[in-house]
Amino acid sequence: MDEESMAYLLLSMLIPIAALVLLPELGSGIFIFIALALILMGIGAILIMNWVDFVLFSIVTNLFNITFQPAIGYKIVRTQDAIMKDVNGLFYATGFISANLFAYVFKQESSEDESDETRFINAPGIWERAIMSLGFPFKFHVLSTGLDVQKVRDELEGKRSYQEFQMSRAMQGGNASEVTVTELQRTISVLQAQINRISEGEKPIATVMYVETTAIGVSEKAALDALEAQIKSLQVSLGSMDVDLTRIVGRELHTLFDFNFKLPTASEEVASYFNQQS
Repeated sequence: MDEESMAYLLLSMLIPIAALVLLPELGSGIFIFIALALILMGIGAILIMNWVDFVLFSIVTNLFNITFQPAIGYKIVRTQDAIMKDVNGLFYATGFISANLFAYVFKQESSEDESDETRFINAPGIWERAIMSLGFPFKFHVLSTGLDVQKVRDELEGKRSYQEFQMSRAMQGGNASEVTVTELQRTISVLQAQINRISEGEKPIATVMYVETTAIGVSEKAALDALEAQIKSLQVSLGSMDVDLTRIVGRELHTLFDFNFKLPTASEEVASYFNQQS
């Protein structure tokens, strides 16, 4: 779960936490037990809603052997992490991992000893070294759309202000570790670099990046085992680039399957997908 998702979860928990604090005001008797039960049910519902795609949904489908058919001839397996197709007795299993290269680029923005030009020159070599050991093909997908400049700038300035507040609080405490201070300084520097780029006229974009790979087997299990091996190889190879890699499961798997069959019809439809990937 990324930082933004954690923030939403914490904000969602404020109401039941406040209710727990005010619970003694009800006094004693059966009403306090009813209120406590309702609060606990609310907390449970919030946690389930935040983890349904990542944990609960795949557990339920796996336990009850449930599969889904997103299109004729295709099915999403019960573990919710692969799409299967049977073609004349050969099984094709397709899986996805997210690969947000922007996280890698932004980490380099605070570097003073490497220019943008040098990074662009070195990028092909870094990519080739990362994938040269792979013995199977894969597809790297990029879906992008332009964003509102002022809205993105306001969001970045808000994040920078929050990090500056965290830095000030850490320094006032007097017991902040050097690692914490260095990380806060790096985060502030990266945010400021992004603000500067927008101020200089660069238009911000939102981008969904993911890697797709397909494995073939003489049985469904053989195809899934081969797919698992290919996914792990991709994670090891691309992991050398310090890229955030996550196996895609559940609802987002169905979304990426749709990408292969249709194009979004409007920018609003495109933008609706970006919150699913950090």
